[in-house]
Amino acid sequence: MEGSGRMLPAAAYLDQAVLDWENEQLFAGGWVCLGRADTFAKAGDRRAYRMGDEGVLVVRGTDGQLRGFFNSCRHRAHELLPCDGQASGKFIRCPYHAWVYTAEGQLFGVPPTHEGDITDTDQFSLVEVPVREWHGFVMANITGDAPPLEDYFTGLDELLAPWQIQDLRPGATHSYTLEANWKLIVENYHECFHCPTIHPELCQVADPETGTTVLGEGAYVGGTLELLDGMDTMSLDGASQGVTIPGIPERFAKGTLYLSVGANLLVSAHPDYVMVHRLVPLAPDRTFVECQWLFPDAAFAQSGFDPSYAVDFWDITNRQDWTACESVQRGVKSRGYRPGPLSSHHEVSVFGFLAWVANAYATDSVPTNVRALIPETTLASLSFPLIT
Repeated sequence: MEGSGRMLPAAAYLDQAVLDWENEQLFAGGWVCLGRADTFAKAGDRRAYRMGDEGVLVVRGTDGQLRGFFNSCRHRAHELLPCDGQASGKFIRCPYHAWVYTAEGQLFGVPPTHEGDITDTDQFSLVEVPVREWHGFVMANITGDAPPLEDYFTGLDELLAPWQIQDLRPGATHSYTLEANWKLIVENYHECFHCPTIHPELCQVADPETGTTVLGEGAYVGGTLELLDGMDTMSLDGASQGVTIPGIPERFAKGTLYLSVGANLLVSAHPDYVMVHRLVPLAPDRTFVECQWLFPDAAFAQSGFDPSYAVDFWDITNRQDWTACESVQRGVKSRGYRPGPLSSHHEVSVFGFLAWVANAYATDSVPTNVRALIPETTLASLSFPLIT
C-alpha cells in the first residue's frame, strides 16, 4: 500500500477462506476483547464466549484472578457452558457426564462409576487460554503466541489512562447483527468523511473537519473529533446529563478520542462517558456487534440519572452507519467493484487499519506497530495532526 492507500480486494470481504485465516491469525493469534471484567464480580463467576471456531470459558478464581480455559471438557469434549452462558459457583460441572473442576481448572471429581479409571487427576485439568484484565476489559490470546499485552498495545495504556475505564459502569448495552464484513465496520468507524451526508445529528454537535490522528506504536489506530462551540458532549442537543470524568486532559475535554484496539474492540472516549463496540465475525458478510455505554459512579449517584442522552444519540448514529456498511458490502459483491483510493485528508486512519490488515496478509503474522507501516511521506503530509 502506498500514498493514501486503497480498499482491499473483494475477496477480503467476501471469501470464507479469508475469514478463516483472519480468525486464526488476527483474532486467535492476537489479543482480542471478550467482554467486560465486571461480569465476574465474585469467585466462581464464569461466562463462555465464542471467537471464531473457539469457545473460551472465563472464570474468576478463589484467589480473585481471572483465568481462561478452552470451553471443552477433558472427558468427552462437551462444552462446559453454552456460548454466552453465565453461571456461578465453587465448582464447574460438565452437564454431559458430570466431571467437576475447580475454578482454577483442576479436575476435582468424576462420577463414582468412573473413579477407578482416573489415577492422576492432574493429567485432566482444563486447558488454559491466556487472559488478562485490561482497563476493565477481558482480553484473550487464544493461541498463546502473541507478544505480551503491553507490547502488543505499546503506548496505549498511557493514552487511555485518564478515563479510568476500569472504574466505569455500564449504563446500557445494545446488540446488533450486521449483514457486513467486520472490516467494513472498522473502516467506517475510522473516518468522518461520510458524516455530512449520513449523520445530520452528529454534525449538529461536532465538526467533521477537525481532529487529530492516532497511528499507534502498537496494534491500534484512531483519532479525535472536536465538538462545536457550546457543545459539551455527543448527544442530540450537545448537553451532558452525566458528569465529566475527572482528570481528562484539556486536549480531550471538548471532543471524542476514538480507537480501534486490536481486531475487535472500538473505544470511543468522551468527556463524560466511554462507548465501546465489541465485534465478533459470524460469516464473511455477517458480524455481531455489542455496544456498551460506560459512565462514572458519580453519574449514577445523580438523582434521576438517565443514560439515554448518550445512548439515543449513538443508537441513531450506529444504525445510520450499519445501513452504510451493509450497502458497501453489497457494493463490494458487485462485478463492478474495484478497490477505490482513500482520501489523504479524511481517511488516514482507515489507511492505518488497512495497512495493518494487509501487512498481516503479506507476512502471515500480526504486526504490532501500525505507525511503522505508514510511509514517511504520508506521515509528513497529515492534514489532521498526529498524536504522539
